[in-house]
Amino acid sequence: MGLFDEIKKKLSHEFIDIVEWLDDSQDTIVHRFERYQNEIKNGAKLVVREGQQAVFVNEGQLADVFGPGTYELTTKNLPILTTLKGWKYGFNSPFKAEVYFVNTRLFTDEKWGTKNPVMLSDDRFGLTEIRAFGTYSFRISDPGNFVINVVGTDSNFTNYEVNEHLKSLIVTRFTDTVGEANLPLELYAANTSELSETCQEVMHPEFERIGIDLEKFYIENVSMPEELKKEIFEYSRLDKLDMGKLAQFKAAKAMEAAAKNEGGTAGAGMGMGMGFVLAQQMGGLVSPAPVAATGAAAQQAAPPPIPQLAYFYALEGKQQGPVSFERLGELFAARSINRDTLIWKQGMAAWTALSEVDELKSFLGGNTPPPLPGA
Repeated sequence: MGLFDEIKKKLSHEFIDIVEWLDDSQDTIVHRFERYQNEIKNGAKLVVREGQQAVFVNEGQLADVFGPGTYELTTKNLPILTTLKGWKYGFNSPFKAEVYFVNTRLFTDEKWGTKNPVMLSDDRFGLTEIRAFGTYSFRISDPGNFVINVVGTDSNFTNYEVNEHLKSLIVTRFTDTVGEANLPLELYAANTSELSETCQEVMHPEFERIGIDLEKFYIENVSMPEELKKEIFEYSRLDKLDMGKLAQFKAAKAMEAAAKNEGGTAGAGMGMGMGFVLAQQMGGLVSPAPVAATGAAAQQAAPPPIPQLAYFYALEGKQQGPVSFERLGELFAARSINRDTLIWKQGMAAWTALSEVDELKSFLGGNTPPPLPGA
């Protein structure tokens, strides 16, 4: 390129007197107006369209900001830049400054989600993990602040770039919020609307600090591992059940399993005997009270119920009781005691773990009970 061409190019750029940005994209948030050596002619026309603001920056320092409209760039309407440059009244030479056009429209349906599970502590289930995702919408509320603190010298700052920054901020604040909410685990998925509003209130100052207005924030789904979900469902059902009846039901299932495992005639006979005992323990819930037998039939009638023994148990180092067999089953079903709880009754030489007491093994499920008296 010859010297004449170089001078011609310089002059053609230097004396362009219209500064504007026609946005032909869907994702550009900030666009830097490009011209030769950053020179703008004094008296040039600045055109700012609806949904835009123009930010003037001088050597990394925020100067003047213009909203929608058409302006003549002079010392009169560039007061901050005039002060920074030290211009005198009537200045009429080209000047250098960076001009950034900021898109101030509402950006909607932006996606967010937790890349890694969020750890929560629950009183009933211990440490658990949840994941969440949703959408949010935002707009640039303070273009000057946003350009200086986020954009920097990027000539074409896109929606993707700001979203990467915002998603990290969202996940951090979401984790803090759900941790401090201290809700029962099953309520997180059932209260997404209330949780969304709380998260938005918490995040709004953080967005505002960098010149962004968080218009909407939605949590669309809160998920957890399948095994934990099943455990929560089971717990919710147990919470509605009569613990005494539940203990009797579990004992019945254990007896049925034991009878099937024995097999043959002996197993069937044992199953029948245990069935009669269970019917009497459940107070007629399984079948109606039998009609009194007479004659030869009386000899084959069911044996009388097993005497209700009195049991003592240890809880937090203290002796509790005495309680009946049924009450002990209720305590086990309600998790007040467990398989390692120490048990004593009359005739036992020493305190013994519940899982080692023969007639109490039915609480554990799937164990064969001891033979009936006289068998």
